[in-house]
Amino acid sequence: MKRIKHMNEGSFLRLFFAFITLCFLIAAVCMPDRKDMFTGLWKILSQPSKISANYFAMGGYAATFLNMGLVGLACFALFGVFKGTPNNVSTLAVLLTVGFGSWGINILNIWPTVLGVVVYGLVKKEKMGGLVNAMLFSTGIAPLITELMLRYLTPETVGFSAQGVLLSLFVGLIIGFFLPAGLAYSPKVHKGFDLYSAALPIGMTAFFLNAILYKTMGRALPQALSDLDPASMQVASASTVNIFCGAVFGLCIVFAFVLGCRPKDYWKLLSDPETVTNFSSTYGNATFLMNAGVFGLFILGYYNLIGANFNGITFGIIFCMVATCNSGSHPGNVWPIMLGYFVASVVFGWLSPLVGGSFAFKINAQAIMVGLCYANGLSPIADKYGWRYGFIAAIMHYLLVTSVPTLHGGYCLYNGGFTAALICMILVPELERFFKTKEERKLAKVGK
Repeated sequence: MKRIKHMNEGSFLRLFFAFITLCFLIAAVCMPDRKDMFTGLWKILSQPSKISANYFAMGGYAATFLNMGLVGLACFALFGVFKGTPNNVSTLAVLLTVGFGSWGINILNIWPTVLGVVVYGLVKKEKMGGLVNAMLFSTGIAPLITELMLRYLTPETVGFSAQGVLLSLFVGLIIGFFLPAGLAYSPKVHKGFDLYSAALPIGMTAFFLNAILYKTMGRALPQALSDLDPASMQVASASTVNIFCGAVFGLCIVFAFVLGCRPKDYWKLLSDPETVTNFSSTYGNATFLMNAGVFGLFILGYYNLIGANFNGITFGIIFCMVATCNSGSHPGNVWPIMLGYFVASVVFGWLSPLVGGSFAFKINAQAIMVGLCYANGLSPIADKYGWRYGFIAAIMHYLLVTSVPTLHGGYCLYNGGFTAALICMILVPELERFFKTKEERKLAKVGK
């Protein structure tokens, strides 16, 4: 344990990724439907995964956990094969990718775009280790890869074909090849206020390809499984999700204490007036691990409080939201986002009938729960300007997030992160022009 305590950041994060992956693999063999694990996994691999696809319904619980574990192994292997050094951004990349393993990503549809990033590295002669994060972020468009593989060329039937596989590989290589440039440019657009920075280039790519492959070609967008069979969204298990997440995040807290994290260490992270975007290097590995556990339980508690339907999607977004636990998010700057979403749902639920509307976006509606996950990426606004502005950003995100899938056709898994980037483009210029940051207000107060 002493050796773990003094590990460097990269080695510790490797161990953290291995722990998360192992948890999913162990859970897979503990599920009651484990005898159907591999047949269920095949169903997940061989069916369209357009958002929102509930893998609990598609392949079963054991198959979903197995898929998430295999995706985690793939992430871990990429760092090993290419000798990459994990950092805070890697935490975001790995947990996002694994989180989507229950509703959009599978162990098959990640590879075409990953190979595209590899080709980019070879052409530009860049070290592959530094591109592993980009490889993982490229999987945010995985549902489109599955679509091209299974039914784009044969819309009447769903199944693998040589032409479909080649088409998906070709498109995936192009996406992956050009993505690193977009990833480098994205922070200049949102100025660091969207923690899901990769969502902007992925979202714009999905928007562009949706326009080419469907709108321009005169092709109708195929329906998602949830549209064809709404009952599939009801395949859920609150006990499975709560027990698994409670155990994983609880162990994170226990291990953090064992590694020497004290309450005052974590309080420093929560109360630091500076905007910090790398917790493991700034506060230490143990404090980062404490945040992963506390933040995870905080999110789990919120979803229980609002009465979430714990299907594969809700399960996955818990990890997609925890993904920012090393990049800037913690309960202290996320609660204004949650409050903004709650208030928006109440206000517009009241206004909708007054204008003859049919309100469908209650706080525990599937789309709104997913939206909140990525509104979490706006926490730097609350950090820098104060909770009131995080609250306003959350309301704006709530209003926009359900309209954005029309742009990309449901093929961008980073839909809410893409929405957060759009909110930054609208809100941040106004904040910079008309309002003072917390630090500026503090200095002005001292000056008086």
